[in-house]
Amino acid sequence: MLQLRYVTEEQLAGFDQYQYSAVDTNPLSVYIMQHLWNRIVKIVPLWIAPNLLTFSGFLLLLINYFVLCFYDWDYTASGSRLIPNWVWWFAALSTFSAYALDSIDGKHARRTQSSSPLGELFDHGLDSWATSLFTISWFSVCASPGDSPGFSKHTMFLFLSIVLLNFMLSHWEKYNTGVLFLPWGYDLSQVTLVAGYLLTAIVGVELWHKPLVFGYYITTVSMTLVIGCSIFLSLPHTLYNIYMAYQKKTLKKDSLYEALLPLVSPTLLFFLLTVWVALSPCDILIKQPRLFLFMVGVAFSSVACRVIVCQMSNTRSESFHYLLFPLALVVFAAVTGLLGRLEESVFKAFTALATVAHVHYGVCVGRQLSQHLNIHIFSMKKRAQE
Repeated sequence: MLQLRYVTEEQLAGFDQYQYSAVDTNPLSVYIMQHLWNRIVKIVPLWIAPNLLTFSGFLLLLINYFVLCFYDWDYTASGSRLIPNWVWWFAALSTFSAYALDSIDGKHARRTQSSSPLGELFDHGLDSWATSLFTISWFSVCASPGDSPGFSKHTMFLFLSIVLLNFMLSHWEKYNTGVLFLPWGYDLSQVTLVAGYLLTAIVGVELWHKPLVFGYYITTVSMTLVIGCSIFLSLPHTLYNIYMAYQKKTLKKDSLYEALLPLVSPTLLFFLLTVWVALSPCDILIKQPRLFLFMVGVAFSSVACRVIVCQMSNTRSESFHYLLFPLALVVFAAVTGLLGRLEESVFKAFTALATVAHVHYGVCVGRQLSQHLNIHIFSMKKRAQE
């Protein structure tokens, strides 16, 4: 069951040749956060595996998400005191801890001379899932309960989609250039989230539902900033870096078709999800907002991980991710009314199967690369030669 080999021999050979290359020009990261991480990483015992740091950070995010699920399953507790204050303190602590662990895992790997392609894949693969967890957890703060200001369920879906597509842009850029240009938005978003949770714990969740200057609400401003930064900063910056690689003749792909392949599955994924949200007879996003957004994150991470594997192994990206086929069938059956009252039940079944399939993929790929590179995932010891 766990011996399924998702990574091809060609991709394994590509991992053997892989060299990490990244550029970080974010002033917040370079001049402030990196100095903090350099101090924190010295505290970590040398016997701890870097992947253990990565996974611990992800687990903290998952625990934080489940705590918020318990107190605010349908995103209606915002604007009231239904969520205990300790939850916001814990959210701030877990978010900062996950941010710190994600920032020092690579430093710890270089410090212990245990850097490997498996470590980077493990890091970026979990990041592709964590990006949605950060976002949908934050919605408990700024969701719109009833008629009060805040994010509506459809705004949440749009916000999450934009955040995830920005993540994909970074790895699409690396797929074509071979260089990961670390996005400025990551550090800024993490610091903002931690500060936001702390403010909520100190002042109260009502803060996010009161107008700022000129009558604008924080939620409206944040949505405008996300859309504006994506259109006028992230996308142009990505296209510029790809164009510069083209000018320098360092592009990894030699045709427009090959260059655009990684974007096909994510585009189709969000198209299908948008159709479902817009045309669902039972208003599936309104009835199951938290579970639907969770499913969006899982489906995206499943697609993104395949792109990351192809990008790191310098192999051709798949044209269509297999998950799109059952999703298309479910969406078609739902919007045409074939499912009728079963739409919600089928949606839950699809979410469960997609989650199990994604976890299975992650475990199998981790085991396969662990055996191929002769290293343990969560230990500094070398594997015994078989």
